[in-house]
Amino acid sequence: MNQAALQLEEQYAQKFAKAKKAHRTKSLLKGLLFLLPSIILFSVFLFYPLFKTIYLSFFLTDSSGATTVYVGLNNYINIFTSPLFVKSFQVTFLFVLYTVPGTILVSLFLAILANEKLKGIGIFRTIFSSTMGISVAAASVFWMFLFHPSIGWLNQILAVFGIDAIGWLTDPNSALISVAISTIWMNTGFTFLILLGGLQSIDSYLYESADIDGASYFYKLRRITIPMLSPTLFFVITVSFISAFQTFGQVDMLTRGGPQNETNVIVYSIYQDAFMNYQHGVASAQAVVLFVIILILTLIQFKLGEKKVHYQ
Repeated sequence: MNQAALQLEEQYAQKFAKAKKAHRTKSLLKGLLFLLPSIILFSVFLFYPLFKTIYLSFFLTDSSGATTVYVGLNNYINIFTSPLFVKSFQVTFLFVLYTVPGTILVSLFLAILANEKLKGIGIFRTIFSSTMGISVAAASVFWMFLFHPSIGWLNQILAVFGIDAIGWLTDPNSALISVAISTIWMNTGFTFLILLGGLQSIDSYLYESADIDGASYFYKLRRITIPMLSPTLFFVITVSFISAFQTFGQVDMLTRGGPQNETNVIVYSIYQDAFMNYQHGVASAQAVVLFVIILILTLIQFKLGEKKVHYQ
């Protein structure tokens, strides 16, 4: 009798295990079905271009982009021994150094101002965030006019104070800084909105408690606002960092990498090699190097930055 009961129990256990496995398989298939559109899009526009770029980086190509000769790591060796690539590498890091802190500081200052409960502050919030709705091409044309050596407003303002005109985009000493200024202006709108949202999510009782204790404005800013805003700051710093490495539009519109390659960032160098010199293998190698640089620096940022992030 006991043996029959054990057999029956074993049969039930096997049926239950089969039913559980079937349920898991069904759930997996259902989940994959929901994810299928995203998987297809990522495969077509992300995974395939990534692996294709890695593949091309080991070959020489013709003008149509078709592979001709396998050269192994020669493309990577050539770009790291090329003075032009080394120059674009340096220019890119300088550009990131100029734009990321500048964008964060300006946006944070404007967000703190716009977070004040003042009459008509909504108008200023709209003004501060308006750059987000302007395309890179349109903004570049606007800044091209401002930087014009003879009719540009910036040089006309300098002339009022008796200061000689500056070749904002034609002088090698000022071209990169000029492009960086325009980039900070373009990126301020998005960063401002994200930081403003982070400020408005901070619980008001923290400020009320600080007011009861007689804390000053700057003490609250240092001890409450910045620490509670740290997750948002970490996000915008990471996004701004990646975006700065991928800058292309304003460089192409304002300077085309000149003068004397002083604004020739890596992405523009990739564009020149791929679509102007038709060296798709070399361009692919540069793209892979840029991907690895961004990946490594982002991982370092996550490793070091998350330790200083304070979550509520």
